[in-house]
Amino acid sequence: MTTFLILLLIAAMGATAYVLVRGVIAMANGKDVSGAQQQNYMQKRVLFQGIAIMIICAILLVARD
Repeated sequence: MTTFLILLLIAAMGATAYVLVRGVIAMANGKDVSGAQQQNYMQKRVLFQGIAIMIICAILLVARD
């Protein structure tokens, strides 16, 4: 169970890093005048970070027993 959660955590961290890099690249291009695309990337990044935090809590709960 712990191994599965660790793999999920790695996937969530990778998704967070991917969305972060995509957001920085999109910001560097400067084509999005309204900022809607940047807002979308930020919302996805926060979502993936929240998922990663929940997985960390689950790992700690499983490891405690």
